[in-house]
Amino acid sequence: MNAVAHDATGAVRPGVLSLSIKEKSALFAAYMPFIKGGGLFIPTNKSYKMGEEVFMLLTLMDDPSKLPVSGKVVWVTPDGSHGGRIQGVGVQFAFNESGKAAQNKIEGLLGGSLKSVRPTHTM
Repeated sequence: MNAVAHDATGAVRPGVLSLSIKEKSALFAAYMPFIKGGGLFIPTNKSYKMGEEVFMLLTLMDDPSKLPVSGKVVWVTPDGSHGGRIQGVGVQFAFNESGKAAQNKIEGLLGGSLKSVRPTHTM
């Protein structure tokens, strides 16, 4: 997964996360269905604060289009966390059209695997 934020000129832009998930197993590990409206865990070494607004550009599986989604940080896994957890943030999708579209797209891709008990990056 890539979570480095770049703007159109290639410069790193704060508050924008570009995430590309190519495999269903990686999407399952990152998706947070237990968050109201859905959300994603995004590996990043940048510091974010709880409640901070972020904008994501998601590329999911084989779909070449980027899905723009706004959201807010609801989970922070700091560097050196217990159990070897990956450093990053959990972002709750905004309660708007783009957030609902992202939730529907991800849940459609994951289908029945949402009920799996396999470990994820969050729970």
